[in-house]
Amino acid sequence: MAMKITDACISCGSCEPECPVQAISEGDEIYVIDPEVCVECKGYFDEPQCVGVCPSDAIIKA
Repeated sequence: MAMKITDACISCGSCEPECPVQAISEGDEIYVIDPEVCVECKGYFDEPQCVGVCPSDAIIKA
């Protein structure tokens, strides 16, 4: 499974540097997570780091 950024994203960019596998990038209007790369931080952290830093709660499980 992977994480997904919803339309609630305010494009603040705080999630991008938190990703240990560089799965997050700036999209046309909001940030996006590449589901082929996202590992939900398994093997790096106990929980997905992007979720904890998102000020608009825009990151959910896909």
